[in-house]
Amino acid sequence: MLAAIGLLAAVVATALWSGLLLMLTTVLHPLYTGLDASGYARGMQRFLPIAQRSPTNYGLVIAMVVAPVVALVGLWGEPDGTPFLLTTLGLAVIVAGPLLTSRFGAEPNYAVILAWAPDAPPNDWRQVRARWLRLNWIRAAATWGALVLFVAATWLYLDP
Repeated sequence: MLAAIGLLAAVVATALWSGLLLMLTTVLHPLYTGLDASGYARGMQRFLPIAQRSPTNYGLVIAMVVAPVVALVGLWGEPDGTPFLLTTLGLAVIVAGPLLTSRFGAEPNYAVILAWAPDAPPNDWRQVRARWLRLNWIRAAATWGALVLFVAATWLYLDP
């Protein structure tokens, strides 16, 4: 029962986070790439503080880490089983993708953007924007991959 709860929670949390990243990469990316330097700086300086403090972000990231751990505890009796292996891999992808990429890639990049003078962004603003876009795609691809792994693990566990 614990495994099923953990797996289902991992699927739900990762699916919700996947939706946020889908919106970010397919709606906000085109919006922000169409702006000039000052427009991009102003927009990001309005967006980032809200996104960084969002309880949704914190809650879903915590759930994407905790839920698979709960599932793994429930699956501990079959550590060589496919659901266990898929869940372990999904958790590793979540840690490497959304968690570590955010902490060591996106957050430092946000600090750079937030330090700009909106009326006079630095000459390298396009490189910083490109890094923002690239990191979002990395996190999105990792999250979508983890979602596939969690769905497969859940499917195999619930329908052996």
